[in-house]
Amino acid sequence: MLCPSCGKTIPDDSTVCSGCGAKLASGKKKVAALIPYRKGRKWGFCDRDRKMVVLVGYDSVRPFREGLARVDLNGKWGFIDIKGNMAVPAIYDGADDFCEGLARVIGLNDQWGFVDTTGTMAIPAVYDGALPFKEGLARVNLNGKWGFIDIKGNMAAATIYTDTLPFREGLARVNLNGKWGFIDIKGNIAVPAIYDGADDFCEGLARVDLNDKWGFVDAKGTMAIPAVYDEADDFCEGLARVDLNDKWGFVDAKGTMAIPTVYDGADDFCEGFAPVEFNGKWGFIDAKGDMVIPAVYDDAGDFCEGLARVNLNGKWGFIDTKGNVAIPVIYERAEDFCEGLASVDVKGECGYIDIKGTQYWEG
Repeated sequence: MLCPSCGKTIPDDSTVCSGCGAKLASGKKKVAALIPYRKGRKWGFCDRDRKMVVLVGYDSVRPFREGLARVDLNGKWGFIDIKGNMAVPAIYDGADDFCEGLARVIGLNDQWGFVDTTGTMAIPAVYDGALPFKEGLARVNLNGKWGFIDIKGNMAAATIYTDTLPFREGLARVNLNGKWGFIDIKGNIAVPAIYDGADDFCEGLARVDLNDKWGFVDAKGTMAIPAVYDEADDFCEGLARVDLNDKWGFVDAKGTMAIPTVYDGADDFCEGFAPVEFNGKWGFIDAKGDMVIPAVYDDAGDFCEGLARVNLNGKWGFIDTKGNVAIPVIYERAEDFCEGLASVDVKGECGYIDIKGTQYWEG
């Protein structure tokens, strides 16, 4: 693998770069202890040896998050623990994964609230809309306007915004009267709402749209990189992809063009590589701009946990960082790996595979 900070080649299981000393998250992660397992159209959970731990009986399930898993039973959602016990009764019309100790649920009155891991309604279901907690705050909607609450249900930022996005790096995007800016965790305006578009802060900068051109502002609202690009995306691993005249390249945090705008398409850097499109095919470049995996694929996604999904002739599979096919290209759909598992479709049915390609379903 390559260090995302300095580009030095280092062992795949490194946690610290020997070149620059940067701390790294190892690309090799263990598969989750319990894995969603499908038998026909019903779901349960098995262990890494495919031995059933939670018997098949649910209409749908999601992977465990923070020790609990969402399950659908007869059209209602609840949560089970790792022993298969119902920790939160399946009485909700909708639910999301636990995040920061709370999960959003839609109650019997079509209003949203939050339950804790014991199933207690920690924040009453009184909101027209709600989204998961992030950095200690959650977005909520009242009467068509958005604001933020804290984990105790206190209003941290008044519901006065047309739209909001989650907090990231201590700031959140908000739309006020058709323009975008940023607020801090106390609800104060940190970056004035003067932009036609904006995205989250990432690595200290946020992309903003000013008069149909994109640039980047810092946390103080200073324009750090001029708004001269036709399109742009967030910074990832020190680089951000930008579009000039329908060609994509990458700039660094100082605004220097690090990789020329010569590609027909591009995605963010992740684990030292970025997918790029060249002459109608996708491959991968490194942080120096070298094509390290040839552009031979019809489509490609980011590297996640050492593997990247790729498409050939309408089917998806996964390659490793050397470009070797790690998991055969046989799936109709594939999502990125997360905690050692990826969701895939085969013959119109959803299932999960691990990083070795083991399939956790039957029938």
